[in-house]
Amino acid sequence: MTLQVVGAGLGRTGTNSLKLALEHLLGGTCHHMFEVKTPEHMAFWENAAKGVMPDWHDFLAEFTALVDWPGASFWPELSEAFPDALVLLSVREGESWYNSAIETIFAEDDEDDLSEAFENMWQAITANRFPVDVNDRAATIAAMEAHNAAVIDAIPPERLLIWPTGAGWEPICKALDLPVPEIEFPHKNTKKEFLARDS
Repeated sequence: MTLQVVGAGLGRTGTNSLKLALEHLLGGTCHHMFEVKTPEHMAFWENAAKGVMPDWHDFLAEFTALVDWPGASFWPELSEAFPDALVLLSVREGESWYNSAIETIFAEDDEDDLSEAFENMWQAITANRFPVDVNDRAATIAAMEAHNAAVIDAIPPERLLIWPTGAGWEPICKALDLPVPEIEFPHKNTKKEFLARDS
C-alpha cells in the first residue's frame, strides 16, 4: 500500500470530509490528525518537525492518502517521497478559515487535558512548520496564504488539485480518474461538531 494522495491543505479546510471521501474512493485509510493517537506516533511527528525525518514509506505504510495536520505541513517531503501521488490542496477563504481555526484547533485549552506527547508534537509543528502568532489575525491569514502559494509554486499543475472547501466529488474524481459516487459528499467536523467533541 502507498499514498495515492498527499493532502497539503491546512486544518479547517474540509479535511475531515476529505478523509472520509478519500477512504470511500480509494478503499483504504486516510491519515488525519484523528490517526495521531499514541505517544510513539506523536513522537514521530515531533521529531520530523525538528528535522529528523522518518522513513515515510514505512511510517505511512498502512495509509492510502493523507490530509490535515500534522501531515499537511510536510507536503514537500511527502510529495517527494511519493512522486506518483496527487497533491490535493484544500483551500478556504482567509477570514472564514481563521474564524473557524481560532475557535477550534488554535483555541487555548483551558482544561489542559491534552497529553504531554501531543503538546510537544503540536508545539514542534507550529514552531517549525507554521511559525506564527495565531492571535494575530492578519499574520495568520498571511501565513496560510503563503503556505498555499508555496504549494502551488512547487507542484506541477498536472499533479496538483486545488480543491475549494465544499467543491464535492467531481474535481477529486476527475483528478484520480475515478467515477463519481452516487452518495452525497460527506460533510463532517463542522465547528459545532468539533466543539461538541472537545466539550
